[in-house]
Amino acid sequence: MKKNFYILLLLFAMATASVDAQNTFVKGDKVVNVGIGFGSNLYTGGHFTSRFPPLSGSFEVGVKDELFDEKSSLGVGGYIGYTGAKYDEGGWGWKYSSFVIGPRAALHYQLIDNLDTYGGIMLGYDVASSKAYGLTHWNSTYSAGGFAWSLFLGGRYYFSDNLAAMVELGYGIAYLNIGIAIKLK
Repeated sequence: MKKNFYILLLLFAMATASVDAQNTFVKGDKVVNVGIGFGSNLYTGGHFTSRFPPLSGSFEVGVKDELFDEKSSLGVGGYIGYTGAKYDEGGWGWKYSSFVIGPRAALHYQLIDNLDTYGGIMLGYDVASSKAYGLTHWNSTYSAGGFAWSLFLGGRYYFSDNLAAMVELGYGIAYLNIGIAIKLK
């Protein structure tokens, strides 16, 4: 109970401190995110082994300041993500992979100093493939693709002028992505 009170107090202090916050993402800024994902509806089940963790990357450029007030901005860019897994049936099975790529846009709003908070949408394409292994008479490769989209919420906390910790919720290649962000000069 006491711990929850301190967390609420900290959140309240952070929210009220936003009055003097300076924007961390403005027109002309260029930011690269690199992350590892947690939680996905891809490749789940008992026979899946050797999962390749979901990896993602994105690039964003600030294109418009003060969308609806002095703390808001708009960024556009691109997203890529990859994951894979092996489905094993005791020496034979399939290797699966999924690759997502597409453009995205994000609305940024400055709440507190050094914290860039944003939400947006990604529209893209998902390329999924599978390859059979272990059966000499059956060695097939299949691939398919389709429209992919995601709504996301994120934040980047800057430790210096160009290095930040990054967290995003949504769905690209995973439900939660944690990583680093680098602001390019």
